[in-house]
Amino acid sequence: MFKSIPEGVNLVNIIKAGVHKITDCEIVVCPPFTALAAISKEIEDTKIELGAQDMYSETEGAFTGEISPLMLKDVGCRYVILGHSERRQLFKETDAMINKKVLAALKYNLVPILCVGETLEEREARRAFEIVKQQFENSLKALKADEIDRVVIAYEPVWAIGTGRTATPEQAEQMHSYIRRLLNEQFGNAVGERIKILYGGSVKPDNTTQLMAKPNVDGALVGGASIKAESFIQIVTNAKPEEFSNASK
Repeated sequence: MFKSIPEGVNLVNIIKAGVHKITDCEIVVCPPFTALAAISKEIEDTKIELGAQDMYSETEGAFTGEISPLMLKDVGCRYVILGHSERRQLFKETDAMINKKVLAALKYNLVPILCVGETLEEREARRAFEIVKQQFENSLKALKADEIDRVVIAYEPVWAIGTGRTATPEQAEQMHSYIRRLLNEQFGNAVGERIKILYGGSVKPDNTTQLMAKPNVDGALVGGASIKAESFIQIVTNAKPEEFSNASK
């Protein structure tokens, strides 16, 4: 929840200028709902894609304050972040609610960026893999192989979000490798190997290269560092473009 519309437009224009020579990398910006329409116009003729930070699972109705998948399509969104840890923790979203959102996003040709990840308490209790598996299975319930092919997974250790603590490249790879195994087991190796798995949790310019060097880390879900144009541009620049995509929120 950062940036007015003019501030958001200014931010995306600086990012646009800083990454215009990078052509072999997927870059997605996910501003607040209020700025989606204005930013959609600014990135119209660029390779930068537009995403939203959340959405509701219904297309219309008496759901005051909610935003539907059709509304996101209407302003030019291609992506939508679902199940972010803040939605799970602060707004008590359950896996069942997130599953409905994932299915609705796919129905209307939006690409869901599904977030999974454990808290510090869960990690210290050695339940990290159990929690991620539970979120993964319940949030992707009823999806077919051709549908999962259109989903992006983001692993965000809750203990590393906005805390300055980052999972080590080895910790990130360990969980990403586990998520890849879950994908392969449930949907088959051919599909599982194609799915992008992003890392989110205090991603900064100085840790990007090491994180992206890991074989199962395909990209970054960038939080605080993305509201400063220079740091987001540097994150894109520091990574291996052919191997990852970036999402900014």
